[in-house]
Amino acid sequence: MNTTPGPHPNPARHPDPDAAAPDNATLTTTDGRTALRMERRLAQPPERVWAALTDPAALAQWFPSEVALDLTPGGRMEFRFPDVGTAAAAVGAGDGAGDSAGDGSETVMTGAVTAAEAPRLFAFTWGTDHLSWSLAPDGEGSLLTLVHTFGDLPGAASFASGWHLCLTALGQSLDGERVVPGRDTGELHESYLRAFGLDLGAVGAAPAREATGTPGPSGTGGPSGTPGPSGADGAVKRVRFERQLVRPAETVWEVLSAGIEPVAGLPVPEGFTARKVPAGPVTEVRAPASLTYQATPDSAVRWELGEGTGHGARLVLTQTGPADFDTDTALSAWHARIDELATALLAR
Repeated sequence: MNTTPGPHPNPARHPDPDAAAPDNATLTTTDGRTALRMERRLAQPPERVWAALTDPAALAQWFPSEVALDLTPGGRMEFRFPDVGTAAAAVGAGDGAGDSAGDGSETVMTGAVTAAEAPRLFAFTWGTDHLSWSLAPDGEGSLLTLVHTFGDLPGAASFASGWHLCLTALGQSLDGERVVPGRDTGELHESYLRAFGLDLGAVGAAPAREATGTPGPSGTGGPSGTPGPSGADGAVKRVRFERQLVRPAETVWEVLSAGIEPVAGLPVPEGFTARKVPAGPVTEVRAPASLTYQATPDSAVRWELGEGTGHGARLVLTQTGPADFDTDTALSAWHARIDELATALLAR
């Protein structure tokens, strides 16, 4: 189960994005923690909006879970998801912050109020995340600023698109409109992903043994984890992409394999390759979770599909090579290939 608090693509809770452009959101990262900042102008004064932020009955109209809270600093909060089939897939119980009823009926996550200064500031923890909602007068209305702080940078587009839809629902509720059920089919997520630069890869050192196609032991920080110790000479290079996708691993695998199931020792199916990157035999395959193949005798490519935020699978793609590995070409080639994959997934 995923361990990510926050909004999720539950069609019973979110209005249709209608291909809306992303809000003017920003990301900042400090000491491994990422802060997503979003603003929304609302027609109602802060006092009206405050009630919608803090009253459980009003929250039920737009927030991604049922909420129970003690509106005092240090007060307990509970986030309940009655429909485990949709909600729990996106917001599991991580770090002891959640619990299940045990009968498949609901998932509960907990947090605590960290600030309650009516009608200016409401802040709380949700699992290991922190959310701050501030209100300022804006003419006859309000300027609402949300700052969501979390540890999963590649999941930022999921959080942004989810909160985008929640804030739209908040506006509809405050305006007395019917909150229209719907969901983000992926386009809004991809808009935020590109705006945040989360489609870009990175170059760094890699374990020497990874260059042979054998990954190091898993650790934390994503499906690929933390690789084993680097080679003594530090000469091995690695190109790495980590990208949240909008479809589950099984669907991603179907698109990549295109009906040709990979087999160790045989040529890698074309869908797992990129232009200008050599392709050799498959060396390891665990459908639909991972595939490794030799690009050249001293270069390997590895695909991994793990848990993400609830939008879909989390892709980690790496290519390793020797000191003269052309990382610029690899970055360009894999960026294009992963973009092609992401576009194809939107049609599924």
